[in-house]
Amino acid sequence: MNPHEAPAARIRTSDAEREQVAEILRAAMSEGRLDLTEGEERLASAYASKYRDELKPLTQDLPDGGRRALAHTPQARAATRRSLQRHASFILVIAGLLTGLWMLSNATFFWPAIPLTFLVIGLIKHARYGRYRFEYTVGRHGHL
Repeated sequence: MNPHEAPAARIRTSDAEREQVAEILRAAMSEGRLDLTEGEERLASAYASKYRDELKPLTQDLPDGGRRALAHTPQARAATRRSLQRHASFILVIAGLLTGLWMLSNATFFWPAIPLTFLVIGLIKHARYGRYRFEYTVGRHGHL
């Protein structure tokens, strides 16, 4: 390395990023992918890390970076259930509004069936794949 070159910029990690990796490691320990000793060593490394590039090797050898195990924790399942309930409530409110508009319009064809069909398909996909995230609809983004 040339002494006049600046070292590569490293990005500092946040508490939220360290905690997310720690949750992944705890989930991997509960699945039996990491034994207690190795899990505790990795947790200590996660909490001691200062830079993002120090976190990646801690979960790199886990399937899907450990995110699949994280999705099956009781907390993640409860969050998915709450998200589904919120999504279904939103659809019911929209259905009520559209039905009210249909009644006021005196139309013979039940036109709210068209948008409601697409909303229900979205709800079914949400229930099946769990990919809908309410927080993404209001402009929030996840870490890592």
